[in-house]
Amino acid sequence: MVLAVPHPRAPLEGGTAHWYRSTLGWAVADGSPVELLTGRDFDVLELPADAGAAVLRRTDRTGPVAVQGRMMRLLVAAGSTEELPGLLDWLEWGGVDLDLTAVGEGGRMTAPPPPGRDDVRGAARWLRPPGRWGRLPALAGFGDSGDAPDLVRLVATVATECHRVRLLRAGRARVQPTETQPFAFS
Repeated sequence: MVLAVPHPRAPLEGGTAHWYRSTLGWAVADGSPVELLTGRDFDVLELPADAGAAVLRRTDRTGPVAVQGRMMRLLVAAGSTEELPGLLDWLEWGGVDLDLTAVGEGGRMTAPPPPGRDDVRGAARWLRPPGRWGRLPALAGFGDSGDAPDLVRLVATVATECHRVRLLRAGRARVQPTETQPFAFS
């Protein structure tokens, strides 16, 4: 009887950093873990994963999306984080604590393994990998007929879901497990 033992999977040629540089052309900081540099190729909107999951259920026009632990990262066009405060004010979310962080020039995010590679438990991973999701969300210019997702609509959805999650968490913190709310009768 001959046992068929599969050959070990070949390591990624050149590693994760090489894949991001050669396949996507993204700026990468070597080290362990490999980090993607923000501000040149993309910026990042970082939000709680439960709010991010609600955003993904509401829209498929997001661009690439990664998750690590309890945080979700939405990749948006480079320079978008500079527009975020004004955009939130315009959408009437200015001054509201949304648990939303923008990471732009000079920032970093942990690089998830390339699509199709083994995930390490607790490590970053792609939910919507780059390459399959088209262009990054950006502010649409007048007369722009591009296929990029609209940053304004994405930020409006993100702000709404971040606020909803924050309110739900605050409500749960106020109600003790032994307390019950009486029924309202009219």
